[in-house]
Amino acid sequence: MKLIFEKSIPGRRGVLPAKSDVPTTIDIKNELLRQNDAELSELSELDVVRHFTELSHRNFGVDTNFYPLGSCTMKYNPKVAERIAAFPGFADLHPLMPQLRMGGLLTQGALKVLYEMDMLLREITGMAGFTMQPLAGAHGELTGIMITAAYHRDKGNKKTTVLIPDSAHGTNPASAAIAGYKVVTVPSNKNGVMDLDALKSMINDQTAGLMLTCPNTLGIFNSHIKEICDIIHSVDGLAYYDGANLNAIIGKACPADFGFDIVHLNLHKTFATPHGGGGPGAGPVGVTDKLLDYLPVSIVVKRNDGTYALEYDRPKSIGYIAPFYGNFGIILRAYVYILMLGKEGLKRIAENAVLNANYIRVKLQKYYDLPYPGLCKHECVFSASRQAKKGVHAIDIAKSLIDAGFHPPTVYFPTIVPEALMIEPTETESKETLDGFIDTMITIAKTAESQPEKLKSSPNTTPVSRLDEASAARNLDIASL
Repeated sequence: MKLIFEKSIPGRRGVLPAKSDVPTTIDIKNELLRQNDAELSELSELDVVRHFTELSHRNFGVDTNFYPLGSCTMKYNPKVAERIAAFPGFADLHPLMPQLRMGGLLTQGALKVLYEMDMLLREITGMAGFTMQPLAGAHGELTGIMITAAYHRDKGNKKTTVLIPDSAHGTNPASAAIAGYKVVTVPSNKNGVMDLDALKSMINDQTAGLMLTCPNTLGIFNSHIKEICDIIHSVDGLAYYDGANLNAIIGKACPADFGFDIVHLNLHKTFATPHGGGGPGAGPVGVTDKLLDYLPVSIVVKRNDGTYALEYDRPKSIGYIAPFYGNFGIILRAYVYILMLGKEGLKRIAENAVLNANYIRVKLQKYYDLPYPGLCKHECVFSASRQAKKGVHAIDIAKSLIDAGFHPPTVYFPTIVPEALMIEPTETESKETLDGFIDTMITIAKTAESQPEKLKSSPNTTPVSRLDEASAARNLDIASL
């Protein structure tokens, strides 16, 4: 396919704008003015439409292909939520419109959505209150650690460290470090969960808290989770729940019951709003009673007369952490999703997500190494170490899947698994889709044994084939762009 500049025909036009009748009021120095016309492509409207329509057919997404990207929960996004988020009454609101006076009734519907979403997330997690402001999961992490810091400052605690398992998402230590804490890594044991004895040896009066994903990034649920939270609380530390993997337990277990004090949720993952391509996201943060005073301003409250308003009088708040009230469109989509499924539907999310992950685990465990055997939750993590002995690495397997029409799983993460292949099918995929993926993975494993070199050039069906990604990252050249 040609670039749009290669299709350009000198003199061809799609739009003929009228000559400007607006007088120039700003004097611009001549040396700053363009001496030649901008080198834009010259095409008709039809040329442009066909070009970008053809490009759209090359897009890869959940609506077109299976997307088993581990730890990302790339599930199908119901289109009813998209339609409701586009309702003019929501989409056309300006965040500076008044709450109650001077036509403020126009904002009451949006404020009600924020308030009721808070109530729904409380019910799901057991937390006492939420802020809707964080714009993504990592932003929610930072908010949670800022709340942790505010809590300790208020109590006069001199805390300096945050404990984080070696299997954690990379944003966990980054968030803790940005908030001014020293990160201490807790190793995993032979079963793939946090080593309890190591944790006990590391805990001390300097411990501000623990950041933990449960189930963890290996897809394993830690059966000692309540004891872990109790250990943190024994030194007045706070237990932070990274909600990235809530999809595995939603409706089945409650983070508050485990002993967590703070939780962030990825609405763009568990609650099926658009995810990928850098956004948009939403990472609401919930806290227990003792931390409510530290939540960011403002908070949506319901007045005695049934109207909704924003509350700013919060002296102990960590302040503003995002403009206005978060990514409202994403919150609205998730709100619709929760109401659509209801209590029993949310439970089935976890049931089917766990069933699908274990189906893949059982079907592929004869062909790929499984570092931590046994029941997994929402995702299963294999290792391509067996294939690597033949010169076929995780990246080769990932690229080969593209030729078969599947998005690759997450590779080389978590880092404690060599040649990691992290597969998360989510609950939305059918058995037929999973079987097609499994058959392809088996074919790749057999090819790695008999014809390993055949996999080194993949993908071969895409406009751009295998790139030297390491060199591209190390020797970035943007001068010609």
